[in-house]
Amino acid sequence: MNSRQRRGVILLLLSVLCALGAFAGVLSVIDDVQSKVGPEVTAYRVRSSVAPYTPLSAGQFEKIEMPERWLSANAVTDLGDIRGKIAVTTLKKGSLLQSDMIVDQPALQAGQQEVAIMIDAATGVAGKITPGSSVNVYATFEGARESDPDQSKIIVTNARVLDVGEITALDPDRDDRGQQQPTDAVPITFALSTLDAQRITYAESFAKRVRLALVAPGTPTTVPEQDRTYELTTDK
Repeated sequence: MNSRQRRGVILLLLSVLCALGAFAGVLSVIDDVQSKVGPEVTAYRVRSSVAPYTPLSAGQFEKIEMPERWLSANAVTDLGDIRGKIAVTTLKKGSLLQSDMIVDQPALQAGQQEVAIMIDAATGVAGKITPGSSVNVYATFEGARESDPDQSKIIVTNARVLDVGEITALDPDRDDRGQQQPTDAVPITFALSTLDAQRITYAESFAKRVRLALVAPGTPTTVPEQDRTYELTTDK
């Protein structure tokens, strides 16, 4: 090997050593960044501003990932924590959800009372209604006379659900009107005014069927009187 070849080999070795040094430097920088940032965890950010005392639902928040070391100790990392909660102050769009922003939803407000009725598990709940939900209560009644049409009525609007019990098996006997009773029912507890409590109790006792319709957040709290009763014969 002549001197020129030896110089070429030496330069090649030096290039390899420089490349290895640069690679080691990059790895060192990455390790340093990872040690400063740390592992990422799940948190939740407010999608759009939420007014104070508004019941909370999962749709009001978006899931994000952020370094654990940057997350405050009271940050909410499980949306199950908002069940039955309300905003204690205005939740501004883009803010990180924290436990001190929410409080337990009051069970009853002034003038309300707890009322529990049995709802058909198959047609009335379907696993979608949970404590804190708002529902409209529909009841279907037979006509008072044979010539009178059957009617479907919204008897209570925006009833607040306090509790959803366990599914209970019922005796599937027919009632006095020959209607097949549901075989499985769920006790649902509501917070209602005295008049709404009377309405819902009447429906449980005399309606052919009672159904619950989940109300989306932000939906108007009332239904016009002309839209509360439905008859097939007048449907146009």
